[in-house]
Amino acid sequence: MTEEREVVESEELTLETLEADGDLAADYLEGLLDIADLDGDLDITVENGRAYVSVTGGGVSIDKIANPDTVQALQDLTRLAVQAKTGRFSRLIIDVAGSRVAREEQLTGMVDAAIAQIAAGREEVRLEPMSSYERKLVHDQVAERGYHSESQGEGKGRRLVIRAA
Repeated sequence: MTEEREVVESEELTLETLEADGDLAADYLEGLLDIADLDGDLDITVENGRAYVSVTGGGVSIDKIANPDTVQALQDLTRLAVQAKTGRFSRLIIDVAGSRVAREEQLTGMVDAAIAQIAAGREEVRLEPMSSYERKLVHDQVAERGYHSESQGEGKGRRLVIRAA
């Protein structure tokens, strides 16, 4: 990571900047939905220092792109589009038809199962590979429950290992 990028990422972005990122992301996503002939409404919020863009409505047509891999790909493309416009990395989050909430519930179940295995005497539990955003959610859940987690591996194979604290 370059020194310039480290400085930009460490700065707190203003609410206005995050809202502008959300607007750029929504414009980009709207164009993609039009190209794909998919209906959907776009909602922009700012939480925890990130812009969130949710695609809702659209019924069955939007459900076609609500699987985790597709949502992650849309998020990656949208982040690149915003970066191309702003010149800086964006940490925005894309959600399609509530897929992020469903995935968070799935991750909570994985944490529950891992902690149960550790409580039963297992030394550590290695979870499936996941995105950096998902790993952050799991790290937070594990810490809240008094356990220790660390990321291991590289790229798409990066995963969490959970242990007793």
